[in-house]
Amino acid sequence: MTNDECRMTKGIRVLLFSAFVIPHASFADEVIARIGDIELKASEIENASSLDAASLRKVTEAMLVQRLVFQEALDKKWDQRPETQKLIQNTREATIADSYLKKLSEPPADFPSESELKAAYEAAKPSLVQPRSFQLAQIFVSEDKLEAVKARLKADSASFAKIAREMSEHQASAKRDGELGWLTEAQIQPEILAKLPKLALGVISEPLKLGDGWHILKVLDVREAHTPFFEQVREPLTRQLRAQKTRANMQAYMAKLLQQHPVAIDGVALSKLGSQTKP
Repeated sequence: MTNDECRMTKGIRVLLFSAFVIPHASFADEVIARIGDIELKASEIENASSLDAASLRKVTEAMLVQRLVFQEALDKKWDQRPETQKLIQNTREATIADSYLKKLSEPPADFPSESELKAAYEAAKPSLVQPRSFQLAQIFVSEDKLEAVKARLKADSASFAKIAREMSEHQASAKRDGELGWLTEAQIQPEILAKLPKLALGVISEPLKLGDGWHILKVLDVREAHTPFFEQVREPLTRQLRAQKTRANMQAYMAKLLQQHPVAIDGVALSKLGSQTKP
């Protein structure tokens, strides 16, 4: 597999699938937060990634604080300082040039074609394999609580979730009735992984002693290693190929510009500048 293909397949695996979208103009104009006289409208965070409520709140607060600092800086005429003006100009040039270049380099709307997509999928297949994974639940306790947990499980093994919620000392999973979620084999401690093939679905394991305490496990489900179907990766693969094509177009366009407008550099002056910047 070539370096480009490796980068492509890696990108496919990590590409996010969602974006936060404001559905209606009326809602987009709604003020969703304010700090003093500063307001933030829903339309101003429409480019945020899909976040949970807590994370979205943090983003909103951060944007408001930034605007508060910005307003304070303006009040103190910070934007009129020569060094600030230079930064503003540099940022303006970079933003405009980058935006223009990206738009200029966008591939046609019908790119990639169906055949290009399928060829990319076939090339990426070996790297798209999803490893075997387990959906696990656990009760984690220290030595002094182990016998009490064993007694409750012996009396009513069907109450594993309730016992986990009430007695497990792993707080994050205890809140979810002991569920740890889906874990690949590589994410599971070797000592625990060695026990899993011997457990049937829904069967509770014997307590397993590790350095941090006692683990009592339950396998809720198993997924064997598999390769996603073409349709499952169509959208992220399309985005990945378009991003790659855009980068290639940008590089080609800049190379053409340099060919049409050769760069002239004063080596002596440049070397002097370099010596001045050395510590």
